[in-house]
Amino acid sequence: MASGVGLDGRVALVTGAGSGIGQACARALAEAGALVHVVDRDARAALGTAEEIGGRAHVVDLADVDALRTLPAEVDILVNNAGLQHVAPIHEFPPERFALLQQVMVTAPFLLIRHCLPHMYARGWGRLVHISSVHGLRASAYKAGYVAAKHALEGLSKVAALEGAAHGVTSNCVNPGYVRTALVRDQVAAQARTHGIEPDEVVDRVFLQHTAIKRLIEPEEVAALVLWLCGDQAGYLTGASLPLDGGWTAQ
Repeated sequence: MASGVGLDGRVALVTGAGSGIGQACARALAEAGALVHVVDRDARAALGTAEEIGGRAHVVDLADVDALRTLPAEVDILVNNAGLQHVAPIHEFPPERFALLQQVMVTAPFLLIRHCLPHMYARGWGRLVHISSVHGLRASAYKAGYVAAKHALEGLSKVAALEGAAHGVTSNCVNPGYVRTALVRDQVAAQARTHGIEPDEVVDRVFLQHTAIKRLIEPEEVAALVLWLCGDQAGYLTGASLPLDGGWTAQ
């Protein structure tokens, strides 16, 4: 409880928790006392994180609607984190890839919220936290699928906030800029190709172009904000989008 947030007796479910932001969130929630269900499609990553934090692993592909039904519904905290990216101009963007991004980052969060809300409502307490992005508030060229999905997630969060308020359930988005994760690292080649620049120029010329603070965000910084939103002290904050973007949206 070094964070000051106590979650003893709470149960959390974090998607994409085998690595990156999701793993950092799972660690932070577990350190605060929560039992964490670690959801990831990578079996080794899910099992490794769960073993490390004393949680429970679930190997699930969020694009599989039937598999989502196997996840526990008795959850007090739901962190919708899992995501993927594809960089291409709209006229070259594969429709099947666009559909997959919406399935993983919009439909799956909707289904998981729907799955968990009855338990939260029955207990009169719940936290829905969605790892959106600065791209849920701003657009960038060549990211039609990702930007569309994150904007949709923002709207879904607001509806959940309005419906959940009377039941003690809050719903908020965290909107980071570029975080030091595999998802960002794996974009370097595509960004270089699309923008016609060298790979070693991508961080400064693309990732940090719009930020006042010229560095990547660490996953633990995102997790600290997620943890704070899950505490009792954040019970009046709902329907919000919290930029963790180094000043990007201030411009």
